[in-house]
Order: sequence, then structure tokens, then C-alpha cells
Amino acid sequence: MNALTSPRTYAVLGALQVGDAVACAVPIAPIEKAFDDVGLAPELRPIIPFVKVASAIGLLSVYRFPALARLTTFMLTVYFVLAVGFHIKARDFSPGLVAASSFLALYAAMTARGPSVTRR
Repeated sequence: MNALTSPRTYAVLGALQVGDAVACAVPIAPIEKAFDDVGLAPELRPIIPFVKVASAIGLLSVYRFPALARLTTFMLTVYFVLAVGFHIKARDFSPGLVAASSFLALYAAMTARGPSVTRR
């Protein structure tokens, strides 16, 4: 088992997604600016917290349903492909692009490896 396959990594990333969902739901100014910078339509913004909560549930399912957790990392890879695409299309070469690219690489690697499943 390594950091990419550890259920603890999935749990930490799930908790991070919950925090991000709350920040998107509020919404806080830096997130609104990021959405403005990439040109995300205002009517799509209310959907983002639900997507993030769903991804948190999927990541946290790693202990009982590792296949669902792996599917979730795949869907997060797709999400971050779109995010990187939005940043590039908008010519937004900000730290947001670096973050989205980093998460894209992380979730793609996690999808390729899958979670470690230990049977007790």
C-alpha cells in the first residue's frame, strides 16, 4: 500500500471535498472570482456544491465500496480535465490552473492504481 492507494488518502480527500463544497455553497469571494475568471455560467454555479458533496461521499465510500471510490476518482479526473480546459480556454494561467492540473494528475493516478482493499 502506498499513499495513492491508501484508504486514508481517500478519506482525507473526501474531507477536503466537503470543505470545498461548503466554500462553494456560501460562496466565498475567491471562489466566485475563480468562477468569473474561467467564465463559468452563473446558472451552473449552484450545481458545483452538490457535485463536490457527491464526490466526497464517493471518496469516503472506500472502506465499504472500494469500486465506487475508484469510479469517483475517475469522475473527478473527468471533472478536472474540464476544469483545466476551462482555465486554458479562458487563458487563465493563474494558480487555479496549477491546482486543477495537480488534482487532475492525482486523481488520474489514483484511478489507475485503485484503492488498497484489506480484508479482515
